Amino acid sequence: MNYATIKKYDIANGPGVRVSLFVSGCTHHCPGCFNPETWDFKYGKTFDSDVILDILEALHPTYIRGFSLLGGEPFEYQNQSGVLPLLKEIRHRYPDKDIWCYTGYDFERDILGDMARKWPETREMLSCIDILVDGEFVQEKKDISLRFRGSSNQRIIQVPESMKENRIILWDDTRDFSIL
Repeated sequence: MNYATIKKYDIANGPGVRVSLFVSGCTHHCPGCFNPETWDFKYGKTFDSDVILDILEALHPTYIRGFSLLGGEPFEYQNQSGVLPLLKEIRHRYPDKDIWCYTGYDFERDILGDMARKWPETREMLSCIDILVDGEFVQEKKDISLRFRGSSNQRIIQVPESMKENRIILWDDTRDFSIL
């Protein structure tokens, strides 16, 4: 697996100061994508154990609220086995930091309805993720006033709560004042 970049002080992809990893490889090819260079699975640098250690170290300071996983597409099957060890280690070392993941896939139809049935890595990834921003970017629905998403069709889903309730539970961004 390759990755495009790591942002060690990101405030755009989830609440608070975060460490963000942008993986390479995406088959959605959304018109208007803000990161089209990451569509290529070979773009960027090799994701290896040294990169994992670098991310884990960057997450250590107490002012870092959490980790965000973006792309490219983290849920492409080629990327799942690469990011899974990182997600597990973050969850183990930093249980109080939240993990956000951005995907162009639909949570119910694609991830739970197809991927989770075919690949055990998908369910393992979901067990590590607190918030999933799902849905392809749709240029006609672009709205720069939205927090932490690019178009109005995208949802901010609380994964553990949604899995427990067996229905979508959306994140209420009006109640999260940690970034004010």
